[in-house]
Amino acid sequence: MPLEQIVVLAIVQGITEVLPISSSGHLILIPVLTGWKDQGMATDVMVHVGSLAAIIVYFWRDVLTILAGLLDLMRGRWSNRARLAAYIAAATVPAIAFGLALKWFDLLDSIRGIEIVAWNALVFGIVLLVADKMGSRLKAMADMTFGPAMIIGLSQALALIPGTSRSGITMSAARFMGFERAEAARFSFLLGIPAITGAGVLTIVEMNSNGHVMPPGAVTAAIFTFFSALAAIAFLMAMVKRMSFTPFVIYRMFLAGFLLVLAYY
Repeated sequence: MPLEQIVVLAIVQGITEVLPISSSGHLILIPVLTGWKDQGMATDVMVHVGSLAAIIVYFWRDVLTILAGLLDLMRGRWSNRARLAAYIAAATVPAIAFGLALKWFDLLDSIRGIEIVAWNALVFGIVLLVADKMGSRLKAMADMTFGPAMIIGLSQALALIPGTSRSGITMSAARFMGFERAEAARFSFLLGIPAITGAGVLTIVEMNSNGHVMPPGAVTAAIFTFFSALAAIAFLMAMVKRMSFTPFVIYRMFLAGFLLVLAYY
């Protein structure tokens, strides 16, 4: 890949993976608008690794708390941090199960059409708007219980359908459950760590089994993605403390409209 393609891909992936605006919708637009060839599976994996690293670095205190909670669980201690770790683990199961089902029934390719991405960007943008307007501002992540965690986890499974936005749908579910915007975003990012890790590991295993090799530009793309995702996280966390998700909803409407024009005209 040329350097300019690596830079554009990394910036777009880093920002759109974090913000609730659908990374898949934007990745579809890159080759359409530039004429570049598909970057390949290896690069896709590495840019997700870059996003994952940014989440871990930004929320390093929460990550250490979850790791300590896992140790507490192994020791049979049901502490506050053990509960958080257990909720994150349990809420990850629906996405894993849904992903395996899509793969088992060979549906992954059939749900990647531009029309599906466009309609999901539109529909789940409206869901985000409704959730943000209806959701209260009462609960913090410390108030998380098993029920809300599983509902948010179930919503994360829907993000496997392109155009939904993993961060968007999980934050929508958290807002419906009454969590503050910043706390909804925080739990969404922490929930994404095992999901993104698992998807990356599975993809790497599949690559190795098929004899694929890591291209040189993939590592560079991961580094650029890390910095763009880190900046996007900082921007989102600062923004949601001051205003609603409405600007992201409006942007999704424009994105969906543009994709629908591309799909049908």
